[in-house]
Amino acid sequence: MYEEQAGDVTGIVGRDAELARLFRAVDAEASAEPVLVLLGDVGAGKSTLLDRAVGRAAARGARVLRATGSESESHLAFSALHLLLRPVADEVDALPERQRAALHGAFGADPAPEEPDAMLIGVAVLHLLSAVGERGPVLVVLDDAQWFDRASLDALSFAARRLAGEPFTLLLAARTGDRLPGFGHHVPTLTVGALDDAAAERLLEARPRPPSGHTRRRILDQAEGNPLALLELTRAATAHGTTGPDLLARDTSGPSSVGPLPLTDHLEHVFAARLDGLPATTRRALLLLAAMDTVDAETAARAALPDARDEAWLPAEQAELIRRSGRGPRFSHPLVRSAVYHAASPEAQSAAHSALAERLGEEPDRGAWHRAAAATAPDAEVAAELARTAERARRRGGHAAAASALRRAADLAPRRADSARLLVAAAGQAVLTGDLAWVEELAGEVRARTDDAALLAEVAAQVGRLATLTVRHSVVFARLADAAAESASERPATALDLLAGAAVTGFYCGREDQRRRIQAVLKSLPQDGPQAWLRAWVRAVADPFDDRAELLSVLPQFAAEARGHPDRLVAFAVLAWLLDETPRALRAFDEAFDRWGPRGPLPDALGGAAAWTYVEQGRWGRAQEACARSAALGTTAGLDHTVACAAAVEATVLAYQGDTTAARARATTALALVDPLESRSVAIYARRALGAAALADGAHDTAYDQLRKIFTAEGDPVHYHASYPALADLAAAAVRGGRREEAGKLVERAAHALADDASPRLRALIERARGLLADPVAAEPHFRAALADPVLAHWPFEYAQTLLDLAEWLRRRRRVAEARAPLTEALEVFRRLGARPWAERARTEARAAGLDIADTAPDALAELSPQQRQIVGLAARGMTNREIGERLFLSPRTVGSHLYRSFPKLGVTARSQLRDLLEGPLAASGHES
Repeated sequence: MYEEQAGDVTGIVGRDAELARLFRAVDAEASAEPVLVLLGDVGAGKSTLLDRAVGRAAARGARVLRATGSESESHLAFSALHLLLRPVADEVDALPERQRAALHGAFGADPAPEEPDAMLIGVAVLHLLSAVGERGPVLVVLDDAQWFDRASLDALSFAARRLAGEPFTLLLAARTGDRLPGFGHHVPTLTVGALDDAAAERLLEARPRPPSGHTRRRILDQAEGNPLALLELTRAATAHGTTGPDLLARDTSGPSSVGPLPLTDHLEHVFAARLDGLPATTRRALLLLAAMDTVDAETAARAALPDARDEAWLPAEQAELIRRSGRGPRFSHPLVRSAVYHAASPEAQSAAHSALAERLGEEPDRGAWHRAAAATAPDAEVAAELARTAERARRRGGHAAAASALRRAADLAPRRADSARLLVAAAGQAVLTGDLAWVEELAGEVRARTDDAALLAEVAAQVGRLATLTVRHSVVFARLADAAAESASERPATALDLLAGAAVTGFYCGREDQRRRIQAVLKSLPQDGPQAWLRAWVRAVADPFDDRAELLSVLPQFAAEARGHPDRLVAFAVLAWLLDETPRALRAFDEAFDRWGPRGPLPDALGGAAAWTYVEQGRWGRAQEACARSAALGTTAGLDHTVACAAAVEATVLAYQGDTTAARARATTALALVDPLESRSVAIYARRALGAAALADGAHDTAYDQLRKIFTAEGDPVHYHASYPALADLAAAAVRGGRREEAGKLVERAAHALADDASPRLRALIERARGLLADPVAAEPHFRAALADPVLAHWPFEYAQTLLDLAEWLRRRRRVAEARAPLTEALEVFRRLGARPWAERARTEARAAGLDIADTAPDALAELSPQQRQIVGLAARGMTNREIGERLFLSPRTVGSHLYRSFPKLGVTARSQLRDLLEGPLAASGHES
């Protein structure tokens, strides 16, 4: 829109740097910037730059998929994604059944599932774009992305993050200041600013009748370097004489005026002026087109004026208000649509929406929104229709669209009670977008419309449900605990639900005063009844070591009640994990995930419990899968706390596997995403991972420094649950770093604090720590006590560490023969788990003990990255690249690339050879289902 012409050469004025960066993005086989966001004001020329990038990519043989956002369709779930992917509909049909069904359900082509899986839709888009890329580079272009519906943006951002390294580029253009969910601070941006004075002069000079004199100076002054303004003000001046006084002067009339109109409003006036003198039929057609503003221009044309001949559109085309192509008329710029619509009277706007609603009988969702736009007063029927639209959006996974529909239905509901109820439902759907500000805004509207205590408590619980996943734990805890206390006497069930949210937030924060507050409110609630299990759950989350025996007594009944209920089963699994009943937790998590799969677009509160359960049980591959899902959900929803928790767990696995550089990077990421005083649990997990990495590297002083930080200066745990499992590692670092006395005091203080409420696992860790710190002559009883309970084998890594400590002590005491059995067992466990640093240490010790130790198959994995080991393990079980990609949220192409690079390192040439080579180590290290 801002080009200068010289002969046959057309160039864009003043945008050399912007074009160069765009061309770099689309020229490379695997771009260094696979995603790039263009930000600029209206009229800055973002679309023109995208056009040039599209032309460049197409000329080089790229497949281009392009869509433009539509303001009126931004509340229709997956509408933008549907438009974008229509050219590759055949590829959709070629996807695996689950992915194909997920996309068809999202688009409304097939019935949607009762519980939509947003991640599966993201995986389907990922695999689809990867498949298209197998035939050549792919360029995806999203113009006016600020008007894309949230569900489409979520799916595309999920896919784009996982297509790095493939011939894929995503370009987005949005207005400055608009938020693009999923494309936050981590995505590179290109700001398209104002033209400098020289470029603005060149652009004016390139016009067929360039302005001059005073008019030229006024155009340059008012346009402020905006290319669209420069062209349109020049056109207006030319059309209305040399001065164009009415159109070049910004309207400052009216009591609310405090200066010139904003540039966008001024441009709308310029476009609206072109409506003067147009035939009534043309103006009516334009208003209908503006009211619909559909992304399908051909449909819009039929709906706007089904009987119109070309003559109806011709005057608008001559006025440069529309452009026509084979697919029908389109406005020449989004501001034209806005100008046409706002130039009409409210009555004309309402009539246009009513007419469109009548013509959209086969599209109930679009029709409902037009009826809502036409409504000038509360209307129960339209409100009910919007509620049905919201339910259809929810079934497709369009939670933002559902919340918007319910919000508008609340405005149209005649009764305040119904309006408040609809707003609470809207908040419940907005929660699933991860947008806490929006949820709090809806909660504020509920409080303004009702004093119904039940609705107020429910919306408080909705806010808390999301807020527990953010990093604002102290503020959120106070709100939830206060609401629970206020509801305790009259609505104890509601109070207990609120207190459960407060307990989760308190677990993350780990503050002693919060635990006391939970206990105080809990005492004010009935001690029995149908929610007795939830009371026990809250107690365990707030203090798992307060009368552990009593909490254990409720587990059998809790387990029985949880059968057949996925949410209850996950809650039971969390409770079992907190109590160190990890085998029970493992079975419950497996059953919940295998029977019902992932549920909902947000990670579960305390969702890290599942990943930790798998880590503790030695199923490290499954733990990494849980982390991948949690991180993907958290990133899509913008929940840094969730992403940090997953990073800390993954860092621990990486440290155990000996990939210490990656472990430190992930732990550092976790610490950077949270405030350690607000998210003590995550900070402790990250410190434990850093300590484990240092131990793996033999840096014992560093390990001790990291692990010492998870206890206070006085020796108390920084976190009442997360700190204690590090006691034995802290002791191991202390012995080798000369900190024996300080560590001994700390271990004994912890043992005294836990007393009889310590789990068998924690008692074993304390005994191992005592053995490490004791005088050599007194160490053996402690090591034997740490190994005495057979159930401790359920924590294989910790068990093998103790075996190795005992064997090393025995060999140093010249009891070599006795050392061989624990050494052999420890080495086997470390090999099976893939704990390479510890396996190497055990191997060295075994050879010193006279054992004939040969390198075996697990060492073939040593040169693979953790992700490659994970992929190889799943391939060894016979899974296809697509199946592996769906499970690990990777594209099939990425999976294939990892396998291609892994085979030579493993000494194999075919997938069929993997099972025999790797069956033992990978199956045992958690790659089984």
